[in-house]
Amino acid sequence: MKYSPESLEAFVQTVASGSFSAAARALGKSQSTISSAIANLEIDLGFRLFDRQRRQPTLTEQGSRALVQVQAILSAGHRLDELAMRLAQGAEPRLSLAISDFWQADHHESLLKRFEARYPDIEFECMIAEDEDVLDLLQTGRAHLGIVRAQPQLPPDIAVARLQVEAEMAIWLHRDHALAQQPVVTEEELKALRQLRLNTWVQNHALRSTGQVWSAPSYLLLLEMAEQGFGWSVLPRWLVNQFGHQQLKELRVPGWPQRIAVEAIWSTRNPPGPAGRWMIDQLCAQTPA
Repeated sequence: MKYSPESLEAFVQTVASGSFSAAARALGKSQSTISSAIANLEIDLGFRLFDRQRRQPTLTEQGSRALVQVQAILSAGHRLDELAMRLAQGAEPRLSLAISDFWQADHHESLLKRFEARYPDIEFECMIAEDEDVLDLLQTGRAHLGIVRAQPQLPPDIAVARLQVEAEMAIWLHRDHALAQQPVVTEEELKALRQLRLNTWVQNHALRSTGQVWSAPSYLLLLEMAEQGFGWSVLPRWLVNQFGHQQLKELRVPGWPQRIAVEAIWSTRNPPGPAGRWMIDQLCAQTPA
């Protein structure tokens, strides 16, 4: 292939970041290096990828068509790298996993039992994190794998695999509150109460409140706050059932409860080794109980 992987990656990252300078920061390179890589790619291709007459580089029609092919080439290269690593069977000495506590405990426990049996000597670390925090952990190399709610968009250096299991979320309020006695509660009625929500909650997936909002970094803390009567919260059903103290009642709000899709994600720049790939395979094969 006459096109360098670096120039292809620079092209895709520039499109994702919106500028040469932002792409340079994302890739840890200088802006001149990114500009030169894309200019060389344009020479190799024989056409312009970006219209540089505007304030920010804008894809040309040819650039838009090339982007699809370049993404496919990079994706195939990542899969080849992962296959080579798996075939080499050089298991990594350490594996770290970042998960949200919406992830059901029995899924996690079953996975770790199988992991211990197969890789008893690997150091393992599990961290609780949400959405953008998981992405940051992966991109900085702090974590090797992440389990998150399905994201509407991911950076180009993040690979993804959809899991078969889902998480069920519902709206909960202290059982003694007046709204908890109603057969149905409207969103308008909820807006008059304090909302307890994740401080990393993705805007498009949150049920927003116009009233006072308190936040916390984990669902377990939100559960405790809701049980103390500080407000209502969207919580994983399994978490309330397993760790609650029968203090909360599920509110019947139109459109709720909701099931959310779950994904395993990892960085293509710092891909997991054979043990991490094994864990991804196990996660993808896991079926609902």
